[in-house]
Amino acid sequence: MKGQIKVADEVVEKVAYLATMEVAGVADMGGDLAQAFESVRDRIGIGSRRGNQGISAQIQDRQVAVSLTIVVEYGHVVMDVAATVKTNVARSVSRMLGLRVTEVNVTVDDVRLPGKPRPTEEPSEPDRS
Repeated sequence: MKGQIKVADEVVEKVAYLATMEVAGVADMGGDLAQAFESVRDRIGIGSRRGNQGISAQIQDRQVAVSLTIVVEYGHVVMDVAATVKTNVARSVSRMLGLRVTEVNVTVDDVRLPGKPRPTEEPSEPDRS
């Protein structure tokens, strides 16, 4: 049958985001520039936080390279978390999208204490019962 199927970079980025957040020890996506941009978007009301913040994907000829920046929870072994992220992202993108993953580059740009809210989350109200 004639025709073609195209997968947008944003779809790969979202799948990579979800695969990254499944990994124990990943506190959040990183990338100061991306977070600053999202903060400005939120303040001026242009859309909501994108699920692919801190991730970029480049597709060419059914092959994809993914780069992502993460924040690791304190207490986890950074290299182990990053290696698990690489494996999980490659497996998920390949399985779900049928693309050959040529590389997954992981940058760890911060460590966060467990239980500390993400910058975009509202702190919960104290229980006053």
